[in-house]
Amino acid sequence: MPSFRAITIAGKTFCVLASLLACSLACAQSQTLTITAYPAVDEIIKSAIPTWNKLHPDVQIRLISREMENHHTAMTTALSTRSNLPDVMALEFSRLGRFASAGGLEDLAQPPYLIGQYQSRYVPFAYKQGTTKVGAVVAAPTDIGPGTMLYRADVLQKAGVTEAELTQSWESFVATGLKIKARTGAYLVSNAGDVKDILIRSGVKPGDGLYFDAQGNVLVDSPRFVRAFELARTIRQNKLDGKIPAWSNDWTQGFKNGGIATQMSGAWLAGHMAAWIAPTTKGLWRVTQLPEKTWAAWGGTFYVIPKNAQNKAQAWEFIKLMTLNRDLQLNAFKVKDAFPALLDAHTDVFYDEPLDFLGGQKARQWWREAAMNIQPIGVNKLDNIADEVVNTELDKVLSHGKDIRAALADAKALLDKRAHRYDSRRLQ
Repeated sequence: MPSFRAITIAGKTFCVLASLLACSLACAQSQTLTITAYPAVDEIIKSAIPTWNKLHPDVQIRLISREMENHHTAMTTALSTRSNLPDVMALEFSRLGRFASAGGLEDLAQPPYLIGQYQSRYVPFAYKQGTTKVGAVVAAPTDIGPGTMLYRADVLQKAGVTEAELTQSWESFVATGLKIKARTGAYLVSNAGDVKDILIRSGVKPGDGLYFDAQGNVLVDSPRFVRAFELARTIRQNKLDGKIPAWSNDWTQGFKNGGIATQMSGAWLAGHMAAWIAPTTKGLWRVTQLPEKTWAAWGGTFYVIPKNAQNKAQAWEFIKLMTLNRDLQLNAFKVKDAFPALLDAHTDVFYDEPLDFLGGQKARQWWREAAMNIQPIGVNKLDNIADEVVNTELDKVLSHGKDIRAALADAKALLDKRAHRYDSRRLQ
């Protein structure tokens, strides 16, 4: 017959084993969902975590944030090596082509995701931006950057010109800039390259991208690039731009002192201007659509799931929460100027509120109109390289007088070689 001491020890041992088993089961049931992002997307994710925790108390979010370039470099490495992969990646639109072509992302159009059932809830162009040419949907949009033109109303008034003159056509935009410069001394734009960036987005054929068509052929010697280069050259030759790089001290100072009359960008720039770039200019700025009703987008954020992710089911639940929850989409817009990719979030009274920084304009209504008119632009794995090549040739035209058609021919030749080299490596 066992002693009391033996029974006690056995009981304690059983309790310890039971506790360990319970802990083991709890740990097995608990999951960690790893998300990688960059500023200010990381802040938007953080603000959504309380909502996530209420819906998924057994799944903890681990958020890893890096600066924009470091983030995309790290994610490129993670996909190529299949190591240190998160469950969800945030990607900026300009990098999407490179990731989409690598083949390492889940097709969200396929089971168990079936994102197609939600297509009608997204801004049309944004949804299509995440769709490859073979129909795979590799990215879900969460925010977009409808293009807009900000202009100094006081500078235009001093120059005796109107908004209509500024926007009627690109040629009238330049002609108005001549009047502004002559009568106020202000530059029309900070950099002539900004105008090139917009014009190459005008008239893109369905299915084509900025630099490559749907079959991967280089487009940089097409008429839209010729016109973009010619207009940029006209601006530079007439000293209508300050040769000022974006985000520099001179750039922000130009906005503060009225030295720059207009700036074309995504709608999010108005929020930055009001918050920290030029808050003292409150009431002096207005917004309007781009000249010739050119509908363009600046950036945008997408969520993707790597094929080798560990928690795909929960990753998809997270993406649905971030992109299809009206309250979270609106909160991101109100707090971080992240214009919603969700159409459900476009009907709020927030869009009807006047913006003090813009002299009481109901500017969000303008941006909503732009969002619905923007056409999707195809993405290509070499988009970033093409952007660098084209900008290099533009600089040769603007700063060194290189012939435009020769510059674009050289850009095309170099990109043809890069594309051939890339395709050769993939076939090896």
